[in-house]
Amino acid sequence: MKRLVSKILLGITLLAGSACTKIDNYDGPNASFEGKLVDATTGGNFQTSTGSVRVRLEQISWSDTPSPQDIPSKFDGTFKDSKLFKGKYRITPIGGAFWPIYEPVEMDINGKSSHDFELTPYVVIKNLTSTLNGNELTLNFNIDAPVTAGMPGVIDVQPYVNTTELVGAGASIYDYSDLMKVTLNKDWAALTDADKNMTLKIPGLLPGRTFYVRVGVRLNDSFKSSNFSEIIEVKVP
Repeated sequence: MKRLVSKILLGITLLAGSACTKIDNYDGPNASFEGKLVDATTGGNFQTSTGSVRVRLEQISWSDTPSPQDIPSKFDGTFKDSKLFKGKYRITPIGGAFWPIYEPVEMDINGKSSHDFELTPYVVIKNLTSTLNGNELTLNFNIDAPVTAGMPGVIDVQPYVNTTELVGAGASIYDYSDLMKVTLNKDWAALTDADKNMTLKIPGLLPGRTFYVRVGVRLNDSFKSSNFSEIIEVKVP
């Protein structure tokens, strides 16, 4: 009798378990999306840094209020995500020091898809030159603004120095970078000629090392991000 009751209870448990089990019929993430961020002022890749520009995707074929997912851009302005579900997406670059994009791209992502985005930076760093005198590096450069009406103020200007080509915000040597920061906190109209045509000196570079250097100008928008120069290589004898 006890065996019969045990078998009945076991059967009920198995039936209940199978009734609660759902089969996942959805395909796995089998689509990819890639592209590059293009600087509208130069036609080249938009200069970025760690945690700077992100490409935000919202799968509108899945939900009217989808949860966003971000693809971080690489330092060279390219981006890629190879683990996406196919569907229709609303796509917007965010987070960097550029004029906001108010009309997102809507497109179907299926298989291998790509799209490039043109961004207009708040400021452009031009004519960056470097002069090494012993172990002191001098940087000269100009700051220009493609669009001045309504642009956010300039918080500060600083060099970024590192021993790898990954150099920028969050990837720099403090003593050579943050300590050389020049605080401005000015609107564009209030910047002087000296503010727009700047010289930065970086002393005490270690001999026998190769450094990678760039300049960043941080803007006072909601993201507090920076526009960056290209990266230059400096070899200290």
